[in-house]
Amino acid sequence: MSVSIGFISATREELDRAEREPSWAKAYVHELYACDPMPDRPYGGPGKAWAGLQFLLDETQVDIEFLMDGSQILQEGTLFGWSAEQIQSVARRLRATPWEQLAAHYAPERMTVEEVYPNMWRFDAEGELEWLERSYEELVAFFAGAAERGHGAFMSFSF
Repeated sequence: MSVSIGFISATREELDRAEREPSWAKAYVHELYACDPMPDRPYGGPGKAWAGLQFLLDETQVDIEFLMDGSQILQEGTLFGWSAEQIQSVARRLRATPWEQLAAHYAPERMTVEEVYPNMWRFDAEGELEWLERSYEELVAFFAGAAERGHGAFMSFSF
């Protein structure tokens, strides 16, 4: 089993309903992920790369906390809502943070010692850096796309 984070954009109305009806939100988000994504509904990672990216964001002092930002919808901590304002703010911070700035803080030995999930940094350090870069690009694209549409987001945390 893996620990993964995914985002899918959400309207203000969907987020408001999710706060009032968490069981609706759980079924609705599951349904969104089960069908082919709509072209006007951005979605994306960071998938299993979330902790590695969090490490790099922290080291770069970019104020984004995957597990603390957003508001908890389900009590078990598997679904969160991010407002349109939060999405706009994160999109600005990500646009202002080029990949090279994050990559400068990549420390596979330290990440291994600190057991940064998924703790595979020592096996193929260069390959894992490329994986983190692709995940970051996907994350930036998601936040930019959702922000352009004025959307918030559902963040799923599966473990």
